[in-house]
Amino acid sequence: MSPADKAPTPDAAAEPDPDESEDDPENAGPGPETEGNPKTRPLRMALTLALGGVGGSLFHELHMPLPWMIGGLVFTLIASLSGAPLVRPKRLRIFMVPVLGVMLGAGFTPEAIGHAAEWLASLAMLLVYALGVTAMVSYYLVKVARWDAATSYFSASPGGFGEMALLGEAMGADDRKISLNHSVRIMLTVLIIPFWFKFFEGYEPGNMMALGTMTDVRPKDAAILIACAVVGYYVARRLRFPAAQLLGPTLVSAVVHMAGLTEARPPQEIVALAQVVIGAAIGCRFLGISLRQVFGTMAQAAAITAFMLGAALGGAWIVSQFTGLPVKTLWLAFAPGGLAEMTLISLSLGIDVAFVSVHHMVRVIFLVSMAPIAFKVLEGILKRAEAVNRA
Repeated sequence: MSPADKAPTPDAAAEPDPDESEDDPENAGPGPETEGNPKTRPLRMALTLALGGVGGSLFHELHMPLPWMIGGLVFTLIASLSGAPLVRPKRLRIFMVPVLGVMLGAGFTPEAIGHAAEWLASLAMLLVYALGVTAMVSYYLVKVARWDAATSYFSASPGGFGEMALLGEAMGADDRKISLNHSVRIMLTVLIIPFWFKFFEGYEPGNMMALGTMTDVRPKDAAILIACAVVGYYVARRLRFPAAQLLGPTLVSAVVHMAGLTEARPPQEIVALAQVVIGAAIGCRFLGISLRQVFGTMAQAAAITAFMLGAALGGAWIVSQFTGLPVKTLWLAFAPGGLAEMTLISLSLGIDVAFVSVHHMVRVIFLVSMAPIAFKVLEGILKRAEAVNRA
């Protein structure tokens, strides 16, 4: 079947599955359908969350960076590749990501926003980095890996996983290959950066005790935080914002906290659960995948991720020379991880949360909005390289 044969009909594009693209674009996954028997889903979900919780608890006891998310990721990843009867917590993730948005918005203070004008140079460089990396990686995938032009371009973006898979499928690309490539990118970035900062930069994991416990949150504050999550997600989704689950609650929470309506943050128990769910959701992206069949694609994805991380570090160093901003902070802002995952990492490491999160939000919005235009600009070059490969 040719890529063109895979393109969805207009009716199919107009009526997406509500559990997939409309609610959460990142539900796209690289493996085959693994929902299995609906009657056993609760048991498999319980096993998935139990494995993620055990992994998070173990990593927490070992004082690993971002323990609840990375521990959950590692344990469910190993189990997924081993054929364990797990299931992706897609619907649960929908409820957990806004928790992170509310917590992230609480970190926006008048002092932090007062420095926003100083971020213009780094934001501009970030957009140059995003476009440059996408162009170079997509050309590499066509020329060296011999992927088709559409699959190469939408696999090369350093962000916007779910949206790129959906846009790529509409353009006739191999959406499974796109999803696998982005899954590996996010997984490796989430694993590499926290450990790099811990073992090479001397950063210690953040203290979640500072968030307080569920018993510390007053009913009035709890109601305000819940309203931030619900209203933010609903409004952002209605406005069709990218990453609406995170971006909407973050913006509403930032406004509420800066207005002084509350100083409360989500309690540590809920934040830990959110991390376990997000980590498990990443690990379970590899359910039903045979490493033997997709080893080549995963190897390409790993090489691309290493290149993106290196390019992000180079861009961070250049911007640091002009602005005086710390290279470590800039690298975290440029790193090609998922929006929710990278904000969690910045919170865990205590590295200028507002700066890092704003950069990742701008990157995602820019990449998603520019993707169709940028692809049309590059399509001719990629198609010519593709034709040379066939000659």
